[in-house]
Amino acid sequence: MRIRPATRAELPTLQDIERAAGAPFRALGMAAIADDEPPTLALLEEFRHAGRAWVATGEGEGEGESESESDGTPVAYLLSTPVDTATHIEQVTVHPRAARHRIGQALIEHTAERAREQGREALTLTTFADVPWNAPYYARIGFHVLAEAELTPGLRKIRAHEAELGLDRWPRVAMRRELTPGGTTPRTAP
Repeated sequence: MRIRPATRAELPTLQDIERAAGAPFRALGMAAIADDEPPTLALLEEFRHAGRAWVATGEGEGEGESESESDGTPVAYLLSTPVDTATHIEQVTVHPRAARHRIGQALIEHTAERAREQGREALTLTTFADVPWNAPYYARIGFHVLAEAELTPGLRKIRAHEAELGLDRWPRVAMRRELTPGGTTPRTAP
């Protein structure tokens, strides 16, 4: 696997990844999420231009992968933005055909390293509380749920925007993972 900045030409591929990754939400009774449109090309370009859009490819993996996974085509992506003293993971999405290979975790670790270099205290994200590949997954890789009183002003603004979009029809949480000094991140068992 290789992690690198997204290119402008790959932005439609990121939309395709998002659409494919939305499909499993239908089985959870979350058809509105499954049918939600991916980020627009203009929004993806904003993240890319700011240096906050990363892709993971299957380059160098070898046997057993499809041509698109080995030719440098993205199979996952992550968008981040500074929020208060943290780097906020706006979106991390893995194509279902590349799931369960720790690609999302690799993108998060890459983002953690960059956040440390930028002097950020933590990673944050907002997610669905009860979706197995959302909050329970993030808890396994070192994130913890924030109580309402722990939300920073920036996270409160994000949560309010999510409520305006109707995402609070399903329980949502804000989560945080501290970035420890010296470059180490608390690890949990796989």
